[in-house]
Amino acid sequence: QVQLVESGGGLVQAGGSLRLSCAVSGRTFSTMGWFRQAPGKEREFVAAKSWSSIRTSYADSVKGRCTISRGSRDYTVYLQMNSLKPEDTAVYYCAATKGDRFDPPRVADEYDYWGQGAQVTVSS
Repeated sequence: QVQLVESGGGLVQAGGSLRLSCAVSGRTFSTMGWFRQAPGKEREFVAAKSWSSIRTSYADSVKGRCTISRGSRDYTVYLQMNSLKPEDTAVYYCAATKGDRFDPPRVADEYDYWGQGAQVTVSS
């Protein structure tokens, strides 16, 4: 059974850093992404990577501040977030596609598996 479980969320002051983790079990994935959803807003793309093609994509709002990476054993995917802003406050979700993608998708509907989410709150 495939499971994605996020951790590492919390409360941080503006300008601080957090690293979110997504523990993967059941199988490994070559294409994974991170999305977020703030209260009253739609889920939005944050970052994604295809490890088969080594292509990475970031939302303009986080480019230069976030890095998606994976542990050496492929079972954990990370989202390092630096210089956090209050507008980064949201529930963050990791997601995976069933098959390999040359270009990592930026649309939530193209992902097949989702975690339960981790709350990130950035205070001003």
